[in-house]
Amino acid sequence: MDIDGLDEEFITTDPDVLEAYRFDQAGLCPAGKPVALARPRHTDEVVRILAYAHEHRVPVVPQGARTGLSGGANAVDGAILLSLERMNRILAIDEVNHTATVQPGVVNSVLSAAVAEKNLFYPPDPGSWESSTIGGNVATNAGGLCCVKYGVTSDFVRALEVVLADGRVLRTGTATAKGVAGYDLARLFTGSEGTLGVITEVTLALRPAAEKPLTAIGFFPSPASACTAVTEYLSTGARPSILEFMDKVSVDAVSAYRDLGFPPDVGAVLIAQSDRGPHQAAADLEAFADAARACGATEVIVATDQAESDLLIEARRLVGVAMERLGERLVDDVCVPRSRLAELIEGVAAISAEYDVLIPCAGHAGDGNIHPNVAFDRADPDSVRRGQAAFDAIMDLGLRLGGTITGEHGVGTLKRSWLETELGEVGVSVHQAVKRAFDPHGILNPGKVVR
Repeated sequence: MDIDGLDEEFITTDPDVLEAYRFDQAGLCPAGKPVALARPRHTDEVVRILAYAHEHRVPVVPQGARTGLSGGANAVDGAILLSLERMNRILAIDEVNHTATVQPGVVNSVLSAAVAEKNLFYPPDPGSWESSTIGGNVATNAGGLCCVKYGVTSDFVRALEVVLADGRVLRTGTATAKGVAGYDLARLFTGSEGTLGVITEVTLALRPAAEKPLTAIGFFPSPASACTAVTEYLSTGARPSILEFMDKVSVDAVSAYRDLGFPPDVGAVLIAQSDRGPHQAAADLEAFADAARACGATEVIVATDQAESDLLIEARRLVGVAMERLGERLVDDVCVPRSRLAELIEGVAAISAEYDVLIPCAGHAGDGNIHPNVAFDRADPDSVRRGQAAFDAIMDLGLRLGGTITGEHGVGTLKRSWLETELGEVGVSVHQAVKRAFDPHGILNPGKVVR
């Protein structure tokens, strides 16, 4: 493929390389056959790629680290895959104004470590934070464990540089703490999954470094008692930095992967963390312990030092890798009001029994955002059918409980058929009009989010 100004260092058509970049980490999401992979290092190279694609009506699929779980980075037939992994420079850390400006390929954990050296803090920490990139985090509006206190990626995006579908460069937003000049396009691009433009630079808000957190863990006889403890604890006015849920199947999976000394026959686990300094954190966690015991917790352990805190939170961070041992999974992402959390967990258990599939549940209890993992056997058509049916039933349940089909993973192709169910006909038509305004030829990540 001959794109003016770009040599073979940036464009490859090697079939083996293209095959390696065709998929993200979603299960059962189709991927097409791309014609080329572009790996630019600078915005002007992205401009040339999109200008070429616009002129020749070639689809373009932007990609970060491909850690997504919705098929949003999967190839489509005839597409140029536009990987931003080489655009990985931290351009500036402003210690006075508490901002960082980065290219999209900067890995979340790398940025977190860099700003920590300046006594600053970037809170969004998706489960894939050691490999996922800031550009991908912005494109999907990623969340993470700390969302209950600090919010999601969009709460930290100040300004963006975006290459539009025709190759024009848009700078939108402002590095200032306030700015309401015109439409909030930076927020519009955040979470747009590469369907409206390609993000090539991000300015993010930072926080002063948090205190070293302390952690507590509560063991419960049932998921319902744990969910009740969530609402009881937060009704006290507590602001934990983390409040996470694991059901029995998740706990068993983690225990099988690494023995953390959990008691046997646990029905559910809650993990709470506070980063408000040693004295206030101790009070926060004592309040958690009181609420947990009042709701039937069989045991509550409050860490006394940082090492013990790290050990307790490790249980939650190991869920992803422990789940991989279950084989193929459809990872759901429903979010409901916290008051409906118990109904969601109990409903998922009923769906698991109805469709005869294993569905471990873990997630961000403080947000009402749970990740049921629907396990299936790809080699068994009936297992695939039952897994897909269970996955759909969970999304239907989430909507009936007043929730959403995706709290942080995005729509991609995995949940596209459910978008109209949530948004309604008018909502979808508005989405389609926005898509046409930014991408009239429909070349940017076609088939993702909206049709």
